[in-house]
Amino acid sequence: MEGYTESGNGSEALIRLEEMEAEGISPDNVTYICCLKACGSMKDLVKGEYLHDEIERKGFLDKDLVLGNTLIDMYVKCGSLSKAREVFDKLLIRNVVSWNALIEGYVENGHSEKALECFERMSFDGINPDDITLSCCLKACGNLGIIGKESKIHEEIVKQGLLGKNLVVANALIHMYAKCGHLAKAQEVFNGLVVRDVVSWNALITGYAEHGHGNEAIRCFDNMKKGGITPDPVTYMCALKACGNQGATARGGEIHAEIESKGLLETHLFVGSTLVDMYAKCGSLMKAQQVFNKLPIRNIVPWNALMAGYAQRGESDIVFGMFDRMLGEGPRPNPITFVVVLNACSRAGLFYKCQSYFEAMSKDYGISPAIEHQSCLIDVLCRSGQLEKAITMVKKMPSSPDLVVWHTILGACQKCGNVKFGERAFEEAMQLDDNDSAAYAMMSQIYGGR
Repeated sequence: MEGYTESGNGSEALIRLEEMEAEGISPDNVTYICCLKACGSMKDLVKGEYLHDEIERKGFLDKDLVLGNTLIDMYVKCGSLSKAREVFDKLLIRNVVSWNALIEGYVENGHSEKALECFERMSFDGINPDDITLSCCLKACGNLGIIGKESKIHEEIVKQGLLGKNLVVANALIHMYAKCGHLAKAQEVFNGLVVRDVVSWNALITGYAEHGHGNEAIRCFDNMKKGGITPDPVTYMCALKACGNQGATARGGEIHAEIESKGLLETHLFVGSTLVDMYAKCGSLMKAQQVFNKLPIRNIVPWNALMAGYAQRGESDIVFGMFDRMLGEGPRPNPITFVVVLNACSRAGLFYKCQSYFEAMSKDYGISPAIEHQSCLIDVLCRSGQLEKAITMVKKMPSSPDLVVWHTILGACQKCGNVKFGERAFEEAMQLDDNDSAAYAMMSQIYGGR
């Protein structure tokens, strides 16, 4: 039974349990631990709950902490965090493994705040965190994008000497600082590492690329290779993103050649999608189209990237044609797809087409319009001079309009010299930000055009 579980064949392990019980042999703690692990790997919550009832009935939880920890882990893997917490709270004794199971569950299921609350409470209860605890809590900080709570975690890592002996924790610390935009701290931790691997470099390159420091990201990419570390698909994706943001077509082309030589376009869909996006952002649509055509499998990501490139250039008819072709090939549009298509309508001043796509988004594809989609419809109304309709639509928006929406209306008022609607849009913009210099500038020009 243990062999089946450890080799990932959970269903066979559970069959052996049934055979064992049919022969009149009562499962012991070890049996239940194996079967709970099998349920967790298969996400079989129903069977896991049945085993939980059996364990409770036999009173095993009061005597075996390993069994209790395994039960928590099973519920976490099955996505039932409330049940995991219920078991945790009932444990008479808890160790670091108990806390880790719960903390990891919260982090992986999008409850990072609760994970950090557990970390605080764990310390209060006198349980020392280990490398797993610290890695999970760093991930929680990164997910929340917060700086402040990480200082205690960083101090604990230094205290335990983990930066020098545990690369997983060190990499998690770099990643957390980079994700939160504290790139100097990320670089500082990175510089202090005696040993670095591809994950260390990826964490730093990703941080620079995500926060608009494309040149630094590419510099790190080059230094990584000089240091003898071979880039992996994640590295290439980050480097390509940096090139796209910088408009560095030539450098992106060199990285493209490396990717082709390693055959990554055929084996890693997201590398190909990022390459399409890079060329599209750089305005090299012929190259983007060539890469797109070579992709063996195309999900929605490369379609969106290529359509966005054509929309940016004002090739609205190509965008609409690609949208129809995409529907014929299978990928379902997502919210980003409709932002691209609606923008294409807006740029071309096609109000009725824009309205048609806007209505189809929710009616045919179950996508609730976000502020970005509504802004496109408002923009096309403004472009066609229907300012009253645009402001009426703004007032009916389910979510509060942002400055982009009011800037759109102000821009339209500036073009046609409409002071009345301009003043209304300006007042709304001031309520959001009374120091909005762009709104002041546009309103000044509206008055000046009278």
